[in-house]
Amino acid sequence: MIAVTGATGNVGRELIRILDEAGEAMTTISRGEAQGVPAGSRHVRADLADPDSLRSAFDGADALFLLVAGDDPQGVLDSAEAAGIRRVVMVSSLGVATRPDAYRHPAAFETALRGSGLDRTVLRCGGLNSNAFAWAGSIRADRVAAAPFGDVGLPMVDPADVAEVAAAALLRPGHADAVYELTGPAPTTPRERAAAIGAALGEPVRFVEQSREEALKQMLGFMPEPVAEGTLAILGEPLAAERRVSPDVERVLRRAPRPFADWAARSAAAFR
Repeated sequence: MIAVTGATGNVGRELIRILDEAGEAMTTISRGEAQGVPAGSRHVRADLADPDSLRSAFDGADALFLLVAGDDPQGVLDSAEAAGIRRVVMVSSLGVATRPDAYRHPAAFETALRGSGLDRTVLRCGGLNSNAFAWAGSIRADRVAAAPFGDVGLPMVDPADVAEVAAAALLRPGHADAVYELTGPAPTTPRERAAAIGAALGEPVRFVEQSREEALKQMLGFMPEPVAEGTLAILGEPLAAERRVSPDVERVLRRAPRPFADWAARSAAAFR
């Protein structure tokens, strides 16, 4: 059985759909209600910030899909091992490799996982296409999307591709000790992503470029300052490794990663 944390999130929802279609038994885990969880699967409300709450959630599972959340990675992994889990697929961040000082939180989870006795696969993601949901309110209200560094491109990745790679690592052999860098097929700029959402809606979305200061103030409302500063550094002055299109999605799935326009078309209802 597979335990899936973050089961109601952008990656988790896709992953549990894939696992359900594959006929896999699973326990879905989230802090909230069981929204979109397949009928017949076991759902447990638990919080990665409280490792003790996970012990019953992990019971009976031999594999775990793990988000980086909470501040006690060792406690989470100890709960997993105590429950009999032997394999972990974890979503981390590309920033662990490119900007370790800013991304100490996911780095701590990776370090704890490496030090465990568990089989492991780490998925280091760049930006997710679903980050564009931050524009949903302003696009619905005014057909406006605001972001800094409007013409700097990054190869954002589709959450559905992350979920498919995670499913492959959970269901098939050959992924133990792998660290995959997951990106989309090409860099896109914020201006281009706003235009793609407009195309999916069938009406234009106006792009407004924020100053760095405006963006930082907004980001500090939901992330710590070091992470906000690191994220803005990536968005404004990405390193070559952060601009690079990784071959790992295609290597695992044997197909090219989905373009942003595909995600926008599937997600258009959120912006109407």
